[in-house]
Amino acid sequence: MSLDIDKLFRERQGEAYSLHEQHINPQFAKVLKTIGFDRHYVRAKGAYLYDDQGREVLDMLAGYGVFNVGRNHPGIRQALMDSLNSERSSLVQMEAPLASGLLAEELKKRVPRELDTVYFTNSGTEGVETALKFARCATGRSRVLYCEKAYHGLSMGSLSVNGGGEFRGGFAPFLPNCDTVKLNDVEALRREFAKGDVGAFLVEPIQGKGVFVAEDEYLREARRLAQENGVLLIFDEVQTGFGRTGKLFAMEHSEVIPDILITSKALSGGFVPVGAVLTRRAVYEKVFSSMERSVVHSSTFGQGALAMVAGLATLHALDEEGWVSHAARMGDLLREGLRDLQQRYELIAEVRGRGLMIGIDFARPRSLKLRLGWDLAHKVNKGLFGQAIVIPLLADHNILTQVAGHNTDVIKLIPPLVINDSDVNRFLEAFKAVLDRCHSFPGPVWDLTLKLARFAVRR
Repeated sequence: MSLDIDKLFRERQGEAYSLHEQHINPQFAKVLKTIGFDRHYVRAKGAYLYDDQGREVLDMLAGYGVFNVGRNHPGIRQALMDSLNSERSSLVQMEAPLASGLLAEELKKRVPRELDTVYFTNSGTEGVETALKFARCATGRSRVLYCEKAYHGLSMGSLSVNGGGEFRGGFAPFLPNCDTVKLNDVEALRREFAKGDVGAFLVEPIQGKGVFVAEDEYLREARRLAQENGVLLIFDEVQTGFGRTGKLFAMEHSEVIPDILITSKALSGGFVPVGAVLTRRAVYEKVFSSMERSVVHSSTFGQGALAMVAGLATLHALDEEGWVSHAARMGDLLREGLRDLQQRYELIAEVRGRGLMIGIDFARPRSLKLRLGWDLAHKVNKGLFGQAIVIPLLADHNILTQVAGHNTDVIKLIPPLVINDSDVNRFLEAFKAVLDRCHSFPGPVWDLTLKLARFAVRR
């Protein structure tokens, strides 16, 4: 008798947080309960989540950029069901699978012809690990440059090129010869490249933590300097890829072609983890340089049939349904509305980003009363103010958002690309309502900030 999964879920509904506290990550479960995010979601469709109380939640987080084509996309789900029903073979290992060949072919159609070889991974961090290994092998140099505030994953190699100190504590020593440079600082690149020992420069066209945009001219100059100095240019498009910025890949904004392109997240359609590293053939041939070295780098699940089908179906959905151009239009509409609010509310310092990857940056206000609340919150914990925004957005307006990193006053919006005009207006109206409360001190938002501060002190 097969497992009745629906029956199991019905019987255990409501136990999720206690199970996580007992068996998985009690600290994270405690965080979710503290900020009121301990909801029980039972269904999802498109840009919406539905909890066990029947509330519809507008998802402006998209699983950190996984659900570009929306949750439970019917076309992708059907393709996966068809594949399962076919009883197609998978992970034979000693074969060249058709599914991965087809997905590689489709990916190559969508990038510049210079990126002509594909390596499949299970995740973005595995893609970063792959790129680091390929760069070292191809150049014979171990030194890697990465940007301050960068986020490239949490495995040991990717953590070595991670600019977030909050993730690195307790895990040193890291890979040697990994050094930071400031984003958009061309002179810093020129100085470091001139030393002759840099093998690779790893950069996000838009940084996920904080939504800091790499300037187009900066990326063009990085390309030129890298070529002059024998450095491989690596773009991490794990979060910016597959339509997020209003282009299929963010590199299209600057018209810069890297030597290695790392992708993942949205390629999965939100169903089966999959990633891909696209490289110039010359790089690939340095790594897989002979038949003896044909499996010198590999991943057991990297070409699983269901993962490949998910990728194929996701690309098909992006093409057929026009979500990339739609993301550009929705992003323009959302940023326009946010910049209008910026003119009216002094707490908003900047609205930045591209497409549907947007950062709302708050800063110390001018008004004396508001400065008092701001300073008090930041004296206790630099990350409290952002949480005091996202908590009422969920609690009072059923909109899921999150801050853009630790100890930052930036709220990040990365909704599914399928949001519509009504969703944008719904968010803007809710955000305005929260801002109205923020600009009244004392007031409920500042009361919440102090409550979070007291909890942080006790902890």
